[in-house]
Amino acid sequence: MRPLFLARLIEHASADRLDWCALGPNTMSGSTFEKYGGFSVVSRIVMTFYDLVLESDVVGPFFDDVDMPRQIDHQTKFVSGIMGGPAPINDARLRAVHAHLSISDPQFDEIISLFVQALDQHGVAPEDAAALAAVMESKRSLIVHER
Repeated sequence: MRPLFLARLIEHASADRLDWCALGPNTMSGSTFEKYGGFSVVSRIVMTFYDLVLESDVVGPFFDDVDMPRQIDHQTKFVSGIMGGPAPINDARLRAVHAHLSISDPQFDEIISLFVQALDQHGVAPEDAAALAAVMESKRSLIVHER
């Protein structure tokens, strides 16, 4: 079960925002990627996100033996893509890289919650954070393999 605040946040994400986020690189003009400053800001958001992730007892252990600079680079591209930036989102790749991890729904909920916290810390408007959380939520079936 999703935390209530997260469910409400995603529920309020409008369908039109979800559409442009899901479209990826062809929607850069007017995207949240441009609105918030492109790769430099996304990179800072992702670094904050991983600071929160590594402190989490729920999901931190997944990253004990991970090359974090490489992970941050990959996640920066992913977040750029869901923000309408130039990095494409490949669902098949997303499924493949998470298949061996046995990620549960509560762990995925924690990731989305920490992502929203990182967005908030960088001044992303609540409606934009909700739209981005909704895009991440749409990827749940690709990432969660233990229910």
